[in-house]
Amino acid sequence: MALRARKLTEADHADWAHVARQIAPLPGRPRLLPVAAPAAEPAPEPPVRPVAVSVQPRPMPAPVVRAKPFSVSIGDEPAGLDKATWHRFRGGKLATSRRLDLHGMTTQHAFHALTAFLRTAHADHLRCVEVITGRGSPEKGGTIRRELPMWLNRPDIRPLILAASHPHAANTGSVRILLRRMR
Repeated sequence: MALRARKLTEADHADWAHVARQIAPLPGRPRLLPVAAPAAEPAPEPPVRPVAVSVQPRPMPAPVVRAKPFSVSIGDEPAGLDKATWHRFRGGKLATSRRLDLHGMTTQHAFHALTAFLRTAHADHLRCVEVITGRGSPEKGGTIRRELPMWLNRPDIRPLILAASHPHAANTGSVRILLRRMR
């Protein structure tokens, strides 16, 4: 369906001439002149009276809240993972590509080693890795093992991880981690 071009009225030409006079051209460009100005110049507009306007400060925009990814909980099935992959991962049938043993490390050294290990594994497009924390002594329970879930939920590490699980219910000194695929 073709649209017909509407003929411009004298009022349209007057409006365009008024706008064109107020526009300053860019440096090096010719002045924009109105196309076929009307024969009669429109009557000058009456002067505008200043009106007292109270300026209210604008409210600050609401901060943008990005949805946080769900926290990783060792042994809980994550959203976005199909049942077959989850059962293969949790049952130990999904082979681990690399292992990191944190035995004998200080907590700080273990944290830095874990961060570097996960970033490298993710950059190498690995899918499943294992982190061995050890069970710790009976009286203390293992500081690294206790800290690992908090480390996995840090904002710089959490986007790399899809799921975490112990390889076996009786083996709580080791955690298998399913990494997200790079897109």
